[in-house]
Amino acid sequence: MMVTRFGVSVPDELIKAFDAYITQREYGSRSEAIRDLIREKLVEQEWEKESQDMEVVGTITYVFDHHKRELVDSILDIQHDFPETVVVSQHVHLDHHNCLEVAIVRGRPTTLRGLAYKLKALKGVKHCSFTMTTTGAELS
Repeated sequence: MMVTRFGVSVPDELIKAFDAYITQREYGSRSEAIRDLIREKLVEQEWEKESQDMEVVGTITYVFDHHKRELVDSILDIQHDFPETVVVSQHVHLDHHNCLEVAIVRGRPTTLRGLAYKLKALKGVKHCSFTMTTTGAELS
């Protein structure tokens, strides 16, 4: 792999904050951190394209009240409506009333967002977050 070196001018306060970020995240160098940030932004840009052929992977994580009437059935019904999308889900009992579920999903960004929105909108779902990442097909 060819490596290109380049210079960047950064105000002192910004570089101090960046160096603290690097230390907190345990990067070995500024270069490693900058490479990760560039990749992150390129992945985000990839999601925005939402081309017909683009596939992403991600997780939908949600906490819900399992005592809420018919909620578990509704969650399962929604997951079954997306058989090619939901790869696997893991269910964990947090306490007497609350459960956490993580669904690993794969597909087009609009499809995955739609699935997350459906789950989030269910009465009894207390929190829901969706995280997308790339399959890596377009990044080196």
